[in-house]
Amino acid sequence: MELAQRVKTLSPSSTLAITAKAKELKKQGHDVIGLGAGEPDFNTPDYILEAAKEAMDKGMTKYTAAGGIVELKQAISRKFRTDNGLEYPNDQIIVTTGAKHALYTLFQVLLNNGDEVIVPTPYWVSYPEQIKLAGGSPVFLNASEANHFKITPDELENTITDKTKAVIINSPSNPTGMMYNKQELEEIGKVCLKHDILIISDEIYEKLIYTENPHISVASLSDELKGQTIIVNGVSKSHAMTGWRIGYAAGPKEIIQAMTNLASHSTSNPTSISQYAALAAYETEVGTTEELKQIFSDRLDVFYELINAIPGINCIKPEGAFYLFPNAIEAAQANGFSNVDEWVAALLEEEKVALVPGSGFGSPKNVRLSYALSMEELKEAAKRIKRFVENHQAK
Repeated sequence: MELAQRVKTLSPSSTLAITAKAKELKKQGHDVIGLGAGEPDFNTPDYILEAAKEAMDKGMTKYTAAGGIVELKQAISRKFRTDNGLEYPNDQIIVTTGAKHALYTLFQVLLNNGDEVIVPTPYWVSYPEQIKLAGGSPVFLNASEANHFKITPDELENTITDKTKAVIINSPSNPTGMMYNKQELEEIGKVCLKHDILIISDEIYEKLIYTENPHISVASLSDELKGQTIIVNGVSKSHAMTGWRIGYAAGPKEIIQAMTNLASHSTSNPTSISQYAALAAYETEVGTTEELKQIFSDRLDVFYELINAIPGINCIKPEGAFYLFPNAIEAAQANGFSNVDEWVAALLEEEKVALVPGSGFGSPKNVRLSYALSMEELKEAAKRIKRFVENHQAK
């Protein structure tokens, strides 16, 4: 059987692969600590679970509108108004089967064969694959570690060609946890307006920030930038709802309508019960997000110090999300490995600690460590990594 050309070069998600590997080793009886998961380690809050049960009891188990129920769109609109100072009517919002599906659908309706999308490196693993599946070409722009993994306006300007359709801005970032400030976004926005390219603003970690610096949505900076921006967000990270698969996008009406049309032929609609659960997440404010943020902030402070103290591992402290993205090439080479991927594989084999190699994010000298685990597990993971590094140095 001959497979379609579009999937022959498709790479599996490295984050999902390492998580699956860790789970498989656990099933075999190994004491594995998996630092690969990109999801909060808490159950969905009770008030959201109750809303889902109530929706089922009321018979809300049928098809919905392809772009989401009106009530949820209205709640998302209120969220934009309150949190971001943005006005989006219902016809500029689509509810999707997770933020990943919002991005996939967006690339499908935006890109023609040969269109280029600028992808800052390090990047979330699915950006390049989704762009390629839509017939586009990901153009990687290295965001240097010296600049805290953020691109500059000049770098963006020098990367744009006559084929450039869009640039992705992920702030706070997966995998680095870094965040653009207002001035940086304004300068990047000027370049995008000058060249008439779209900004895809992935804001899924907006609520998980651990500094005094506020999250800024680039669309909020001017009417012109709002017209050039598509925002992607969701409830997965902010409300511990990864498995419910509810995300959304907001932007120019014609783009959102095209996404809705495509969704009507692909998913029909997001799961009805999940939509009512997400509605409760946004309508009922019980401090869930603040509680999550405080827990992650406490973990970050402890885990960052432990990891950064390991010889050969150098880490910039992130501002948001729930990942560390340290440079581990010095440790890998000092331990006798030619690259970080080999070092990560040996660490899993010997110490049963699962990290995600930075190569999956376009940054082969780094590794991603999720701190969405208990404080005890994080301390034990750091202990094992340190022991591994020291044992191999001794050899």
